[in-house]
Amino acid sequence: MEDGRHQRDTLTLTLVARKPCFSLPTACPNCLPAYIYLKFANVPFTLEFNLIHPDSDQIPFVESGDYVAYNNENGGVLQKLKEEGIVDLDAEVSGVPEWVSFKAMVESWLADAVLYELWVGSDGKSAHKIYYSDLPWPIGKILYYKQVYAVKQLLGITSENAERREEEIYRRVSVAYSALSAKLGEQTFFFEDRPTSLDAVFLGHSLFTLLALPETSVLRSKLLAHANLVKYAENLKMEYIDASSSSSSVPQSDPSSSAPKRGPSHWSSKPKNKPTREKTEEEKKFKRRAKYFLATQLVAVLIFLSILGGSNDAEVELDDDDGFDYE
Repeated sequence: MEDGRHQRDTLTLTLVARKPCFSLPTACPNCLPAYIYLKFANVPFTLEFNLIHPDSDQIPFVESGDYVAYNNENGGVLQKLKEEGIVDLDAEVSGVPEWVSFKAMVESWLADAVLYELWVGSDGKSAHKIYYSDLPWPIGKILYYKQVYAVKQLLGITSENAERREEEIYRRVSVAYSALSAKLGEQTFFFEDRPTSLDAVFLGHSLFTLLALPETSVLRSKLLAHANLVKYAENLKMEYIDASSSSSSVPQSDPSSSAPKRGPSHWSSKPKNKPTREKTEEEKKFKRRAKYFLATQLVAVLIFLSILGGSNDAEVELDDDDGFDYE
């Protein structure tokens, strides 16, 4: 590449994401498409996990030497990789209006539906496992409720319009899945018989919906109603993600019904228990810092209450000495 751009044949990328869970390398909805995109491009990279800043909008980010592309930059990580000439899977389709429309639909309508189910339309167990399971309980709860509030603000949900917004979100989901199913047909990829960022984004969405959301999920049931989309997700997961490691298979779909249902008997939304692993030094250090943080906050509250109580007593004594008489 010219002008000092990264040479693709010698490139090593570091993708910072959430820890593995739900039989996925990362269950973060924003991180999974970036991981899949690099897999599609066959670019060598190492995978790291950030457990300290679960609410950072910079994650995922990709780095190579002194170069870093953050997800909160214009267009996100995938767009930055293309702009910098590192890897571009969309060169042949980026000017096709139909491709642009489908990608926009996935990144808006389907992304909104995932946000809604993960933070508003569920009991929060999936969100806790993905983002906060390594944090002390009080901190995890505070961050969870903070994110719930932020998502409601983002989606424009209030107590007055909650039911109407839910209907609108799922109506758009039905339209999107039907259009994507018709476009895909029996093809391996959506355009040009090769992977693009549309495939990376939709495959990430599909795998998260099928593997991370509970069996009671409305979004999950709507996706299961489209057999070819489920088959698409299962085949690409086996080829690009599973590799030699064994993993839970994607549940089979039932096109005859879109109502919430349980999957086959071998399928469970609950992840299998994993052998206990020894915590890394970074995790231990973070745990200690969290404990110190909680202890200092408790001491600060006690000192504040004692000062407040002392100041009230002083006021009463001062009033008595000055002879004020309130009636």
